[in-house]
Amino acid sequence: MNFSADQIMQWLQIYGYFILFPLVVVEGPIVTVIAGLAVSLGYLNFFIAYLVVVAGDLGGDIIYYVIGRFGREGFLKKWGKYIGLKAEHVIHVEKHFEKHGNKTLFIGKMAYGIGALFLVAAGLAKMAFSKFIFANMTATLLKSLLLVLVGFYFGQAITKINSVFEFLGAISIVIFIAVVLAYFYYYPKKEKREPYE
Repeated sequence: MNFSADQIMQWLQIYGYFILFPLVVVEGPIVTVIAGLAVSLGYLNFFIAYLVVVAGDLGGDIIYYVIGRFGREGFLKKWGKYIGLKAEHVIHVEKHFEKHGNKTLFIGKMAYGIGALFLVAAGLAKMAFSKFIFANMTATLLKSLLLVLVGFYFGQAITKINSVFEFLGAISIVIFIAVVLAYFYYYPKKEKREPYE
């Protein structure tokens, strides 16, 4: 669902915060930047827009978490064989989130284009919801503030900003795939070498 920047700005002028929340849930970072631009033009209040953006971002994150948490068994049965995801891989993910859940979610939130994968993985690993919210809240507060400020100060260059996001998203996806492949290749071998740890 890709809306144009002009369309989003028009909706923000007409519907204000009521449309901002669902737009952030669906579209995320680029809407947050446009919200910052709307603040700079006087259509929205900075603090209210910031709070609505944070709430919308967290709302979207919770949806992804729930998908991973409650769609786990069905996903593995239906799609696991096609993408090479096995039950033992999920066990590795669970162990990883037990040890490094906060850091992993923070990195996922800050990496553009692949955040949803980290959020679903947290649900898949059955990370405690309270820990999930705490880790996400910290990253969301920072990320949302940065994006609103980018929109406030540089929002007039929204087309260029969107191009930068797309470029960062492509790089993030490539790095993510490489890291996941390396992790699932290296981690099982490490466990075999260290059976008593």
